[in-house]
Amino acid sequence: MECHKTEELKAGRGIDRIVLVGNPNVGKSVIFGHLTGRYVTVSNYPGTTVEVSQGNITLDGKRCIVIDTPGVNSLIPMSEDERVTRDILLQETPRAVIQVLDSKNLRRGLMITLQLIEMGLPLLMDLNMEDEARDRGIVIDREKLSALIGVPVVSTVAPRKKGFRQLREKLLNTCVSPLRIRYDDVLEGYIERIASLLPSAPISGRSIAVMILAGDESLRDWLKNNLRDEDIVEIERLREECEAEFGRALAQVINDQRVSILDGIVRETVTRYEASRGVISRFLDYATMHPVWGGPVLLVVLFALYEFVGVFGAGTLVDFFEGVIFGRYLNPMVTKVVDTFLPIAFIRDMLVGEYGLVTVALTYSIAIILPITATFFIAFSILEDSGYLPRLAILSNRVFNIIGLNGKAILPMILGLGCGTMAVMTTRILETKRDRIIATFLLALAIPCSAQIGVILGMLGALSFTALTIWGGTVVGVLFLAGYLAAKVVPGERTEFFMEIPPLRMPRMGNILMKTIGRIEWYLKEAVPLFLLGTLVLFLLDRMMLLGIIEKAASPLVRGFLGLPEKTTGFFIMGFLRRDYGAAGLFSMAQAGELNSLQTLVSLVTITLFVPCIANFFMIIKERGMKVAMAVTAIVFFLAFLIGGLLNITIRGLGIVV
Repeated sequence: MECHKTEELKAGRGIDRIVLVGNPNVGKSVIFGHLTGRYVTVSNYPGTTVEVSQGNITLDGKRCIVIDTPGVNSLIPMSEDERVTRDILLQETPRAVIQVLDSKNLRRGLMITLQLIEMGLPLLMDLNMEDEARDRGIVIDREKLSALIGVPVVSTVAPRKKGFRQLREKLLNTCVSPLRIRYDDVLEGYIERIASLLPSAPISGRSIAVMILAGDESLRDWLKNNLRDEDIVEIERLREECEAEFGRALAQVINDQRVSILDGIVRETVTRYEASRGVISRFLDYATMHPVWGGPVLLVVLFALYEFVGVFGAGTLVDFFEGVIFGRYLNPMVTKVVDTFLPIAFIRDMLVGEYGLVTVALTYSIAIILPITATFFIAFSILEDSGYLPRLAILSNRVFNIIGLNGKAILPMILGLGCGTMAVMTTRILETKRDRIIATFLLALAIPCSAQIGVILGMLGALSFTALTIWGGTVVGVLFLAGYLAAKVVPGERTEFFMEIPPLRMPRMGNILMKTIGRIEWYLKEAVPLFLLGTLVLFLLDRMMLLGIIEKAASPLVRGFLGLPEKTTGFFIMGFLRRDYGAAGLFSMAQAGELNSLQTLVSLVTITLFVPCIANFFMIIKERGMKVAMAVTAIVFFLAFLIGGLLNITIRGLGIVV
């Protein structure tokens, strides 16, 4: 057994890298946080939109870098996340790999274990969630598993830091497994022939050969950079020849033979017994996923979410931060300082004017959006830590299948009701580029943020129930119709829906605080600069008199097709700066009697479907690229005015009283 001990770590060149690998939702990021502490850097992996976290750990006096890779279900990539994780192992030359497994589902984790063993990497297995496994009546014989696999095995309960001392100790003695994954003779022959053509790499040539035979298209660039063209042609010929031998997809052949190996390991190491569970626990497990009772449970959860985020966050906290801290103290103080020390009109207007960086950008991003997103982050972390979110995904899977997505899409959609800018970033949890584009489009089109929802509900309160029904039906109808059509147009395959269902559990305050603080830190680093940039762009457009020109150009469309007063054009433009500003302007017109009930309804539908705010627009550019951002914005702009205009014409033509 080949082991990398402390002395070898000291002897390594440069800074040694320890890579964390595991399935999604196995507690890997919590373990990463405990190992590395506070000093963590997060950056996109080169050439991708996938974020990778890195932090420092000191082992026996030597500093090492710990890399937290995206969660994967296989190291033969089917998504961008999986490709990034595989590339890190292929390119970073890790001195140790910690594989985090879910103790409740050892079988799923062992599929990755076999691939890591095949790569010839020094490995340490961490069986996390040991407490949850025992609650389910699952006991794993760690010593026997270690003997069968040939690497150290530890158990942890990440939220309570249980087992972390042993984890750090074993990390000084990681081992390359002596276990050989043996396939049938035909497959073995082709693996050896392809491996002989490959250059040396941080992982074994055998593992790369298996990936190639399994049809890993993401290796093409690596092969082109490291092999002659004739060798690539020969490898492709061998792969096709091998597949012809079996008469079916080699990926399935390889997977079937791996499954037979891991099934044997599970049989020898896992013992199951009937776990005793409370009546309430069993009832909640049953009710939250029941096709009938799951609906009422969801309504209760959504009501609690609305009360905490929509009422307390968007109401009480926003009123305090915007009206008291910024309105009464901070903004007047900054204005006075600017007037005293920077009495230049251009600088004054840029900082504290109508489109000022302080009076608009910071007031909006800190006083209005931050309280809402912070309360939403807390609520989301509670739902996440309780194990309810996967159940919500299961309940909504059939609904989202209509628009070509799966149940996982419910998560960014719910997050979009808090802040669309942040929700765009969370579309990364979706497996494919196709799914992420569709979800981003729907978020921009028909998911109003919480700041906007508050104003919209205030306007709807003055209208009839018929108007409320028309508004809700129109927005939901557009969401599903646009999603259905987008699923037909956007290229790519529909992804299968697989999700591990954890047990319902009492959320832990430490977990909630850690996740919430991390997400608020992201918001301050990523989103606030976008608000500043967007406000600066609008300030410059205003100074160059371009905003007035845009307003005049759009007036005929607003007045003629939508049937709205010309004054509303300016509020639609403001809606691009911040959605609730546009809605608030329409609200003030309605209160002043400048909009009748039909005009109020039409304006509400239009502003709800209107283009995302400028911060959201910049986030779409960051995540999906300029081409997708421009296409999404153009389509959303067109649909918002088309639906608003058709609604105006239809209601007038049918004589419906709203």
